[in-house]
Amino acid sequence: MHRRTNRQIHVLVFAGTGEGPALVAALAQAGRDVSVSVVTEAAARAYRSADLNTLHVGSFRSVEDLSAHCLAHAVDAVVDATHPFALLISAQLHQVCSHLSLPLARFERPGWTAPQTSLLSGVDAFAQQSLQGHRVLLALGARHLAAATQAGRAAGAIVKARVLPTPAAIRLAGAAGLSGDNLAVLRPLSGVRPGAVEAALCRRWAITDVLCRQSGGVADALWSTLSESLGFHLWKVKRPSPPDTVPVVQSPQELLACLDGLLV
Repeated sequence: MHRRTNRQIHVLVFAGTGEGPALVAALAQAGRDVSVSVVTEAAARAYRSADLNTLHVGSFRSVEDLSAHCLAHAVDAVVDATHPFALLISAQLHQVCSHLSLPLARFERPGWTAPQTSLLSGVDAFAQQSLQGHRVLLALGARHLAAATQAGRAAGAIVKARVLPTPAAIRLAGAAGLSGDNLAVLRPLSGVRPGAVEAALCRRWAITDVLCRQSGGVADALWSTLSESLGFHLWKVKRPSPPDTVPVVQSPQELLACLDGLLV
């Protein structure tokens, strides 16, 4: 039995700035005692006005620290609403919740599709495609640029990329061999019309293919929409699947119903 009769059910949510605030608001409105864990202070700002039990900022150093945090704050259930490709924290949450017998639910952003879309098992699979002379835009995180650039060039493509305007991202792009007219430094979905900068970049470079991740959310939606309007082929690295024992929800309403079932 996980339900505590002498206090509110305490739900710990691991999230970012995307759908996290809406999930937290729904849980609080349903009478749950909610805590949030985020990695950065920038992400924490999205929750400063929320009615929270605790707001934890920063990564946990180990599984033991994560377990201690759950025990110290008398957590009753955990929600994993982290990025779909944040594999380490998701694995740690599954391990901790299994060990402590805590209910765990996974929130997945709804996926987006476009007619000219292909799913890849990983970045390395991009190298097996026949892309001789194609002009490919890499719309991945900077940490994946080296592998994606190598794979794109192995497939015969002319590789371009866009990265965030941070020193770390620009350094990683340079290390991947991307600079000058092969690199755009910009903040995604910026400007008066979100997506207009990305569309202009695709036109300027005459992009025929875009490689991104099947992350769901606004970025995934953007590239799916632009693929239809501009006519380029969209390649998505397939997002990992959670363990079969972890229920997956895609809306605040589904999350509330799932937790009610898990906590009975």
